[in-house]
Amino acid sequence: DATIADLVAMLAEHSVGALVVSADGRTITGIVSERDVVRAMTHGADVLSRPVASIMTTHVFCASPDGHVDELMHLMTEKRVRHIPVTDSDGVLLGIVSIGDVVKSRLGELEGERAALLEYVTRGG
Repeated sequence: DATIADLVAMLAEHSVGALVVSADGRTITGIVSERDVVRAMTHGADVLSRPVASIMTTHVFCASPDGHVDELMHLMTEKRVRHIPVTDSDGVLLGIVSIGDVVKSRLGELEGERAALLEYVTRGG
């Protein structure tokens, strides 16, 4: 029931790029991002008084908590999404992963691999 103006305020307040839309805080009704807002704004500023439901994506791609970063990278790339909610086996919302989270994790993995290779080379195996 929130307006797009309310959404913009929440995005700014929490410094995030997307929010999961949920009536009860557990089940996912949709997802809405800054990009959705920008696209809607092409129709004029009066769009801010419209409900979030008018611009949200209702077909939401989700991940399980035991999924691997590589799976998330593949899903994000294939589906061209930047935010993926994490749900349990019953579809209950547990959190959300952003592309920034995935990049940070992958950089950490690569740094660990680089350090291991450097040690292997400098210590002679």
